[in-house]
Amino acid sequence: MLSQAMQYRSYVQNPKKVEVGPSKIHRIGLFTQENLKPKDIVIEYVGEILRNQVTDQREKRYGDKGIGDCYMFRLDEQYVIDATFFGGKARYLNHSCDANCYAKVYRVNEKEKHIIIRAAKHIKAGEELTYNYHFDQEEDKLSCFCGSKKCLGNLN
Repeated sequence: MLSQAMQYRSYVQNPKKVEVGPSKIHRIGLFTQENLKPKDIVIEYVGEILRNQVTDQREKRYGDKGIGDCYMFRLDEQYVIDATFFGGKARYLNHSCDANCYAKVYRVNEKEKHIIIRAAKHIKAGEELTYNYHFDQEEDKLSCFCGSKKCLGNLN
């Protein structure tokens, strides 16, 4: 078993082949172009790293400008990665209540944290890649359209 740092370096040198395309879940999705095994590193969630205060201001600004989809992912208690305008393909991973991937924050070295998306099971080339967003419970519910047999009906 390779260390997290070595697994990450291996992924960076040989990234998985993924492409953005039309999704049955939510407009656009991310699809694998190759077969994946459980625990394979699929992709890294990248974008601007923001402090919480800046994140709150940016979310408000996006709302004021009518930007419907913002792509923010919590890195830790202090920081969020905003991929809305400066992110990679990982921002197109859609939510599923029966996801085929999972996201986890890994410490690659003492100072660097990375959000890594891994395969949760065998995934065939051409399948849409999904993970469970694990949104906090809120009064205003967001409807889920994942279509899985295990669908809970909402994301939060």
